[in-house]
Amino acid sequence: MSSDGPGLDDGRPKVDLDPDWSLIGRLPEVWPRTDSGLEIRGGGAVSVDTETLRHTAGRFVQAKIDLDSIGERLGSLNNMLWWIGDRAWEAKTSAQTLWTHLLEVRREAERITFALQEAAAVYELVELDVERRAATFAGDVAKTAVLDAQMDSLRETYPDAWSKALGAEWDRAVMWPSELVRQATETGVAIGGEFGDPAATVVGAGAGLFTLGTAAGLGIAGSGRLARDAKLTGAPGPVTLTAVPPAPTSGAPASLAGATQRIPGAGESRVRVERYAMPDGTRQFAVYIAGMQTAAIGGDDPWDNKSNIELYTGQRSESYAATERALVDAGARPGDPLYIFGYSQGAMIGAHLALESEYDTRTLVSIGSPVSAEVGAGTLSVTLRHTDDPVAALAGGGHVAAVGAPGSIVVERVADTATGVDDIAVPGHQMAAYAETAALVDASPDPRVDELRGVFDQLASAESVEVTEYSARRTDGVVSPSGGGAG
Repeated sequence: MSSDGPGLDDGRPKVDLDPDWSLIGRLPEVWPRTDSGLEIRGGGAVSVDTETLRHTAGRFVQAKIDLDSIGERLGSLNNMLWWIGDRAWEAKTSAQTLWTHLLEVRREAERITFALQEAAAVYELVELDVERRAATFAGDVAKTAVLDAQMDSLRETYPDAWSKALGAEWDRAVMWPSELVRQATETGVAIGGEFGDPAATVVGAGAGLFTLGTAAGLGIAGSGRLARDAKLTGAPGPVTLTAVPPAPTSGAPASLAGATQRIPGAGESRVRVERYAMPDGTRQFAVYIAGMQTAAIGGDDPWDNKSNIELYTGQRSESYAATERALVDAGARPGDPLYIFGYSQGAMIGAHLALESEYDTRTLVSIGSPVSAEVGAGTLSVTLRHTDDPVAALAGGGHVAAVGAPGSIVVERVADTATGVDDIAVPGHQMAAYAETAALVDASPDPRVDELRGVFDQLASAESVEVTEYSARRTDGVVSPSGGGAG
């Protein structure tokens, strides 16, 4: 969407401010931009495969050994040529030049080896620090002591690694919302510029600093990060669940974009459950959970802001209860394999299902989620998060260390780089924008997407698919599901 501010060029406001007011006004031009296309990371905010780093360092160690062997032979050759004297002057000069280059390459190999090993230590310290805080919080003295010993050993071997690890965590905690801050500042400058240079500075600075402070606070506090043992509390009110005719589909979804199209949106449906009959006679389930449908706080529709607040603050909502009952009504039983696809509020519901339910949650796909769940090693975690989505920003940048099964990914991009009053509609959070991101993931050649592709290959092997969709209403009494549909 384009901005309504003055002097537009590629969607960015150009306000000619008086020099006395130019600092804040020019902040958007120098603030770090994150609109560099699709970014796919391996599971966490600060997530690096330390084993790969060490393996690569090991190859450089071997290269250094090989270079030493070549150096010994070249040294022998230099000695031999020295005694020949003038008769082999050119060969002697060439051998000496080669020897000099060899020493330079050997020193570079040593430098790269240490840098890779130190980088592995930095990211391992980040992960160990996260584990240590969790162990300390849980009162696990023995585990804390073990982690302290591991961290001390790394710090002793790599003295600079700890400060770099703290820097990596701090940078992520404070700088991850840079695109939101940039857009908020630009929008403030453009809107304030309608009333003069001082207003542009004040409104721009206020919007940018408020966004930075709020987002950084969420990142440091970890408000939207759900620990592995997170549990919803309280009892939800009564809710009526009614099966409604499902949207027409054919078979299982073949791609991430195809799966996003099955998440309920407009219409009565709030939860869609697909039951797969597998070739080996077993059954598997997929659940697709809608995002917020009304901005009301309380009312007939449980997919509202009341449920948003409850879920974000750790309370059991009627929308969560309705989703649980939908799965049971569709035939899901404890231990059944489950694949979860949720958008916004639906992603919060899906996160707690993955953490709390007795299903065998194989996959959790979170789209525009206000929370980030620390699912276990048996659950493939796939997170789609726009860096200009203030709803997704409530997750505080996500978990620092990688979560989920091998192959888990976090996907980020800027959905809408333009700024202006149209941002009130939060274009970065719209499902249509996330559907575009899903299509980009499907088209990506990045091998880290292969595990997700394997999920859809698995579902495609189903011999039949039974579909039921449900609407939900808050009521004064509990009413059993009625009606139904299949596809």
